[in-house]
Amino acid sequence: METNKTAKNQVNEALPEAVAPVADATSFEELGVQPETLKALKKMGFSTPTPIQSRAIGPIMDGRDLIAKAPTGTGKTCAFGIPLIECLNVDMTDVQALVLCPTRELCVQIAEDLRRLTVYRPNVRIAAIYGGQSMNTQVTALKKHPHIVVATPGRLLDHMGRRNIRIDNVYTAVLDEADEMLRMGFIRDVRKILDATPADTQVLMFSATISRDVMDVAWEYQRAAVQIEVQAEGDSRPNIRQIAIRSQGQQRLSDMEKIIDALELKRVIVFANMKSTVRVLGERLRRQGRSCDYLNGDLPQGQRNKVMAGFKKGAFEILVATDVAARGIDVDDVEAVFNYDIPDENEYYLHRIGRTGRARRHGMAITFWGENDEFRLRDIRKYCRAEMELLAIAEDGTLVPAEKSAEAP
Repeated sequence: METNKTAKNQVNEALPEAVAPVADATSFEELGVQPETLKALKKMGFSTPTPIQSRAIGPIMDGRDLIAKAPTGTGKTCAFGIPLIECLNVDMTDVQALVLCPTRELCVQIAEDLRRLTVYRPNVRIAAIYGGQSMNTQVTALKKHPHIVVATPGRLLDHMGRRNIRIDNVYTAVLDEADEMLRMGFIRDVRKILDATPADTQVLMFSATISRDVMDVAWEYQRAAVQIEVQAEGDSRPNIRQIAIRSQGQQRLSDMEKIIDALELKRVIVFANMKSTVRVLGERLRRQGRSCDYLNGDLPQGQRNKVMAGFKKGAFEILVATDVAARGIDVDDVEAVFNYDIPDENEYYLHRIGRTGRARRHGMAITFWGENDEFRLRDIRKYCRAEMELLAIAEDGTLVPAEKSAEAP
């Protein structure tokens, strides 16, 4: 029996080379978005399409495969979510659209965003399937015949193996944060899932970077894909002031508190590399009377959901988190991000600081560095191609230019 991979490659050979969209759309109406979705977009605060939305929605609604390279915070969820919703047949009981993503936090966030898009379409059913939540809860959701399923690869395969879900009638499969999903080792799971979809399934890939693994999957499963690259610039470029401060060890906590107090920051995310650091830092901030909670992979899923919901509602001011949580945090009014530790990967730096400066607000990203971090700091500055101010902390907590001798190379 011919595999989906072989069938897709044969279709690839018969189709012309991929072409880019001719022009950006200037309004959602121009893209053919229905009144119910337009009303939902207005409620969400969208008046005009972002660059990724204006370039992606049209080709997707035309049935084209697509691979899009776009930074975080550019409106990617609506870029694929709007076409998924617009093309649904609500009278069908089969899963029609599948969204794969790397983390449970991102899975929950995407499902929430899609539900906001369908607030005026009560007949649309959406289910989130991810590890850490009760299988029985998810089985109940799947028995309601969702039109769209948002899932992490491992848990979806688990449900497929138990025959709780069938995806043999899926018309569109989306790989969100494709680079991260494949980097985390999900490439075999992703292939198994895509092989279980029909050979003519529309495959959409959204990624901050285009790695070799991403391109391999694109070649195997896409047909003459439209290729889009969106730079964060103009109105879509996050307005983030990037700052590096020389501070290490226990001094970082004291310096961070000085800055928070001096600038009167009320919505802050602090990133650390290790789960143990996150826990210790969160507990110390609490003991010092700070309005704080923390999020790491050791917490049960129910507790993680509670912390995320609390931060979004403003129940506390400081969230301490690992990188695992970074991709699921979608809060528009975060004033500042602190890199308590310099991230191990350049991409993580971008994802971290992308939590601030959202929805056209101003944001601040402060990175602490020590004597062993000079190479990493230089590498990040080169990678981001953005001005990073080298500052120091005055006694009153204000930020001042660093002495030349303290500057990183």
